[in-house]
Amino acid sequence: MNAREPAFVSQSRSARLRQMLVSNELEFMMEAHNGLSARIVREAGFKAIWGSGLAISAQFGVRDNNEASWTQVVDTLEFMADASDLPILLDGDTGYGNFNNVRRLVRKLEQRGIAGVCIEDKQFPKTNSFINGEAQPLADMDEFCGKIKAGKDSQTDENFSIVARVEALIAGWGMDEALRRAEAYRRAGADAILIHSKLSRPDEILEFAREWAGRGPLVIVPTKYYSTPTEVFREAGISTVIWANHLIRAATSAMQAVAKEIHTSETLVNVEDSIAAVNEIFRLQDADEYSEAEDRYLSSGRAAGSAVVLAASRGKGLEAVTEDRPKVMLPIAGKPLLRWLVDAFKKQGVNDITVVGGYRADAIDTAGIRLVVNEQHAQTGELASLACALDKLTGDTVISYGDLLFRSYILRDLVESEAEFSVVVDSSLTDTENASVRDFAWCSAADDRGLFGTKVVLRHVASSEEQSSAFAAQAPHGRWMGLLNVRGAGRERLQAVMHELQARDDFASLDMPALLNALIAAGESIEVQYVHGHWRGVNDLDDFRRAGDFAHAQAPFATAVGVDGNAAHGGAQ
Repeated sequence: MNAREPAFVSQSRSARLRQMLVSNELEFMMEAHNGLSARIVREAGFKAIWGSGLAISAQFGVRDNNEASWTQVVDTLEFMADASDLPILLDGDTGYGNFNNVRRLVRKLEQRGIAGVCIEDKQFPKTNSFINGEAQPLADMDEFCGKIKAGKDSQTDENFSIVARVEALIAGWGMDEALRRAEAYRRAGADAILIHSKLSRPDEILEFAREWAGRGPLVIVPTKYYSTPTEVFREAGISTVIWANHLIRAATSAMQAVAKEIHTSETLVNVEDSIAAVNEIFRLQDADEYSEAEDRYLSSGRAAGSAVVLAASRGKGLEAVTEDRPKVMLPIAGKPLLRWLVDAFKKQGVNDITVVGGYRADAIDTAGIRLVVNEQHAQTGELASLACALDKLTGDTVISYGDLLFRSYILRDLVESEAEFSVVVDSSLTDTENASVRDFAWCSAADDRGLFGTKVVLRHVASSEEQSSAFAAQAPHGRWMGLLNVRGAGRERLQAVMHELQARDDFASLDMPALLNALIAAGESIEVQYVHGHWRGVNDLDDFRRAGDFAHAQAPFATAVGVDGNAAHGGAQ
């Protein structure tokens, strides 16, 4: 970047185009024909865009004979202007009609932030200059001067540029006629002259430039004489070079080759590595900006941005049905247990889902999820699995056991909580005599089953085998269901507590209750959302059989223990 570029960029688009036209340096414009190509031109480093009539008509699939209406062209330019902050010079053909059409065109272009228009002295409707150019009639010179004057009188932006394209050399009218017309157009108010030639050598252009002698900015389109060294144009005093149609041509040849290969081979394997990745298209579409805006405008008080599902275990008591798959891939009412959970998250707008696999992770369906693997799952507990996904906690996040089924309102209410930490506790499960049940929870108050209860916070969570806790003599208030929601600044504090736990010698054996208790010990307030049934964990064969009934029922109220949730939970890892 040179010293003048920051100031250049701060100017309006029309001012930047005007500066390029009158610059003492040779300037360059690259063709674009839609929003995507406009963004590519900007990223390549060009300072301006040529809105090519040939390219825009081609991307519509019509001929360059004014078959695309001027309103369709202007609509395309609006997408290009939105996608790139570069000045755009439109290839405006003949102005799409007489002087009145030019006046309206200029006003509409200014409204859309287009920096200028180039009009050519042929008759409407035009035909591309390289198609039998000598047989194409030229416009009356005085009439064309009237178009230029009408356009200049109509502009409200003093820097909007009108470039007059001289077709006399293309039409075979000779050098004298080309010079005569160019001078008349300059006097009529044209901001620059575009001189066009179809020869494969630059002889006509260089002769015109010598005779023109710098009377005004001179623009060229070296499509035919492309082998001419660019330095020749500098020495000739050319103002601006337009690379007029090369992106549409490059895209065409690439699409033809790829389409033919896929049709012939009936597979994508031969082309995938040679074409742009889907993520590159997302990047050019500025998808990251949308994600940032979504976080800014949608996340507060609504849905968590992501989820981490702990699904590394085979499942104790399920060995008979998990020989070739982990517990989370067991079929429940026609679809895998994990899919029920993923669908539940997506229903609440939680679409960024990381699943921590372990046992037979190769059998986990990765559709709609990101899979990470705890390679030490057989020797470690739940926190070791969570540690594998710790860097995936980049926003509001739900951490979940992987073997849960639940009514949709449970997750909805959890992710809508404003608390930095919140958990779901089932107040219907308080029987500590049931040795198969774990994750009992003690809270600041019992569930009063009221619609608008007071704020309740978690005091302690214990596994069924815990005996030494000071809470063991007290009846628990329920059972933690296996869902933890982390919002805002709570994420960094959870990560900090995790790092402290990782320094312990017994970290490999720690489970999720250890994390919850460590957060409480660190002074964090973990809000409790009470439920009374309406969920099920899948821990053994009996749970597995009953899970199908739960999934099918979708009843609004708990009607039986066997359907609505008093199931044991042996951990998810």
